[in-house]
This record gives sequence, C-alpha cells and structure tokens, in this order.
Amino acid sequence: MSSEAIVSPALAAGRHKGPRALALGYLAAMERRDLDAARAFVTEDADFIFPGGARRRDLAAIVAGSSGRYRSIAKHVERCDLCEAPDGSAVVYVLGSLYGQWPDGAAFSGIRFVDRFELVGGLIRRQEVWNDSAEARLAAQIISNC
Repeated sequence: MSSEAIVSPALAAGRHKGPRALALGYLAAMERRDLDAARAFVTEDADFIFPGGARRRDLAAIVAGSSGRYRSIAKHVERCDLCEAPDGSAVVYVLGSLYGQWPDGAAFSGIRFVDRFELVGGLIRRQEVWNDSAEARLAAQIISNC
C-alpha cells in the first residue's frame, strides 16, 4: 500500500493478502465492535498491550477499557509493513492516525498511532499499541484553560 493512501482498516484489508490482511481484518472487526469476528483473528492466549502498559487478554476488556477514554474511535491507515521470518511467523506494523470523539463529545483527529502485531500460525499472538492520544488530550486541556 502506498504511504499516500489513507483508508479505513476494512478497505486496507481488501488491498492485501496474508499477514497484512489478517492484522487489518482484525482492526476492522474491532472498529465495528464485532468481537466474534475479531476472535477469529487471534490466538486463545493473545496478549494486548496499550499505551501506559495496560495489558488485556480479552477482547471485551479492550472495548471496556477504551469506552472510558473515547466516546468513539476509528483509524485511518496510512501504511502497513510486513516482516516475515523463515519459521512462518510474522510481524505486521500498521501506522496511521486516529479520529473520533473524547468522552465529553469533543472531536479529535490526526492523532498518530502504530499497532505492532506478532502472528504465529496465521493468528495474532500479540498486539502492541502506541499512540499520541495522551499528548493530544493534554494539549486540548491547555488550550481550553487559556
């Protein structure tokens, strides 16, 4: 995918095959809050690590954890990189920006994110998430207090 293309995870998944499509398909299912579909992409013992070191082992816990941070959240995918190992495992990096609403209803967009997926046996074993949402919220609070 060109780094110039900015699309939803669902559209991005349709442009790829293999590990990239799997990671993007998972993100699309989670964005729709279709946990049954998302479970088909992950191992039973998958580990999910979020900003601040928050760990989740269950997809419902991921949704519950984000509900206190965002009223709504979605992703624009700008790039998807793949590193494959000789043993068949793979690491997929998905980069882009977040948009949505904070719990108070204020809109946000353009917040950078990186999702790193470890895939083994054709399933996601680990996801690590990095984003600038805390910095964006802090900047918004500073501006609103001026």
